Amino acid sequence: MILREAILHSDLNAFYYSVEAMLDHSLRGRAVAVCGSVEDRHGIVLAKSDLAKRAGVKTGMVCWEARQRCPNLVVVPPQYDEYIKYSRLAHEIYYRYTDMVEPFGMDECWLDVTASRYQCGTGMEIAEKIRAATREELGLTVSVGVSFNKIFAKLGSDLKKPDAITEITPENFRDKVWPLDASEMIYVGRATEAKLAKYGIHTIGQVAATPPELLRSWFGVNGLALWRYANGTDQSRVMHKDFVSPVKSVGHGITCTADLENEEEVFKVMLELSQDVGHRLRVHGLTARGVQLWIRANDLSGMQCQCKLPFRTQLPSELTAAGFKLFQERYHWAQKVRAVCIRAIDLVPKNEEEQLSIFVDNEKRDRRERLEDTIENLRSRFGKSAITYACLLGDLKMPGDGRDKVKMPGLMYS
Repeated sequence: MILREAILHSDLNAFYYSVEAMLDHSLRGRAVAVCGSVEDRHGIVLAKSDLAKRAGVKTGMVCWEARQRCPNLVVVPPQYDEYIKYSRLAHEIYYRYTDMVEPFGMDECWLDVTASRYQCGTGMEIAEKIRAATREELGLTVSVGVSFNKIFAKLGSDLKKPDAITEITPENFRDKVWPLDASEMIYVGRATEAKLAKYGIHTIGQVAATPPELLRSWFGVNGLALWRYANGTDQSRVMHKDFVSPVKSVGHGITCTADLENEEEVFKVMLELSQDVGHRLRVHGLTARGVQLWIRANDLSGMQCQCKLPFRTQLPSELTAAGFKLFQERYHWAQKVRAVCIRAIDLVPKNEEEQLSIFVDNEKRDRRERLEDTIENLRSRFGKSAITYACLLGDLKMPGDGRDKVKMPGLMYS
């Protein structure tokens, strides 16, 4: 007898708020919103309690509007270090049952427990053990979807909240899944939902009944993926907990705590960001052959541009120089700068052979690389702030609350 796949999707309920309420019991049973700093211009609702939700508070809503909807709203600032800590503790619970654990942001994970059922019980039994352990050991609640593939496992965790388990099987998915709105399915955002609605497609069942070649003509290869998702035929694997996706680019960006008013301030922010980019290039053993720059003005307009480098590099100073040159050439200061992102692109392995140019002072670059090696060593031993550029001392108008450490949901691996 061949056992079908047993895939779980675990979703920590109202994660940011739940951690805050666990740390401060006075927040329990109240209308609470975790909001970014208004002063740092991240004054939007990041998470909310059930009472706040009932009063009309929504994630992404600006704080002043949330207070209008709910006059007795308690607003608390985010504690990102605590969220990271409890995310890791939840993962440790998952690892008791399988090492096939694929994160989807901080508060969600897929687990493949197919091979664990001989020792740990059925998928539903493992889900119940995870639910109980998360509540008893961490003081948090979790909703778990149990199914035969990743798509329906995630749908299951969304169907019943909080602190619940939902199973979707090959026998019942047509009854449970197909009547749901198409927007309930992963990767069906507002634009896709609107386009489907234009063709009279409103439910997952209607997506499943649409000829795949028609969906492909509307959405390209993504249309075929939607058809597989709706019909329960997607076979995307759950990745191992140590899986690292191939690195195609390395970037770092930030929304500043105040507008950047001149080129000097932009240069400093760019240099600070480039240090993180250079560090991660070293970690992955990669060098960049190009730089991409993204700028957002304070009127929320944006500018994106990129350039090729005359040489491969990991050096923050060279990444900054290329990005700053792009900025000087392309940005005309119609508005002050609100956000900056610099990205290393066109990556190649560090140890790959390279044709040197006679127009580049390679001896000077070698000395600079040795200096950066020393800086990296000092930071690894004594911390990131052990050594820095003198020009970066003082207020850089960059937030320091740890939000840059938070892992946001990206793509589901297949």
